[in-house]
Amino acid sequence: MSTDYAALERELLSAIGPLRLVAVSYLSTAPAGVSQFSGTVPSGCTFWRLASTGNGFYTVPSDHLNCPIGSYTHAIDLPAGRAGELEQTLTLMAEIGYVKMDDVPSFPRLPETPAFVYYAPLGNAVVAPDVVIAVGRPASLMRLQEAGERAGAASSLPLVGRPTCMALPAAIAHGAVMSGGCIGNRVYTALGDDELYLMIPGVRLADLVRELGVIAKANDTLREYHERRKEALTAEPSALGYYEIFVSSES
Repeated sequence: MSTDYAALERELLSAIGPLRLVAVSYLSTAPAGVSQFSGTVPSGCTFWRLASTGNGFYTVPSDHLNCPIGSYTHAIDLPAGRAGELEQTLTLMAEIGYVKMDDVPSFPRLPETPAFVYYAPLGNAVVAPDVVIAVGRPASLMRLQEAGERAGAASSLPLVGRPTCMALPAAIAHGAVMSGGCIGNRVYTALGDDELYLMIPGVRLADLVRELGVIAKANDTLREYHERRKEALTAEPSALGYYEIFVSSES
């Protein structure tokens, strides 16, 4: 039985609110009836932005070579004539204090090179996603992450930083993971200053969506509870009263 990704997307957005959802699939054969990407982009994460605003498409490894870091996390080897670009980029990052060379071996990577990578808006996906990229503001992603925890689909990893692209293999291996993005990703994708990512393993997406109703209702209930509690426990003391409270707490 095939999964109705359009229905999952509608249910998710109804419970959470505005998000951009991109399906990513790592494939050994080209997806039937899908157009191959044509053009040149500066990074693999650029495909996320393109897919979020248009129809699905697939890429081949050579489409990803302009970003040596993204190629590394996606197990795509640079050709011999460009092999030095990864070291050059990492050296620059290390010299300016952005990364430490000792960190690089711990970057999550895909276990094998994908022959094809399929990108599509989640609702239009015709291939089961390995990862679903959720892009949005922290309050929305917080509830989505909580649904992942309730479903047992969340990783125990802390917020993932640079490089952003390593969050995709991390999600496949460990479960849903939040990413703060990185400066390169924010330049190439135009990610908003008030936006983050949540990477969701595709095999757990339906489980996570099933828990969204409970989480959404729980958040509404707790919002009302905390607002009433805040009102009941918050006073507006006079300047003298505040001073007395402060002094007594310090003594």
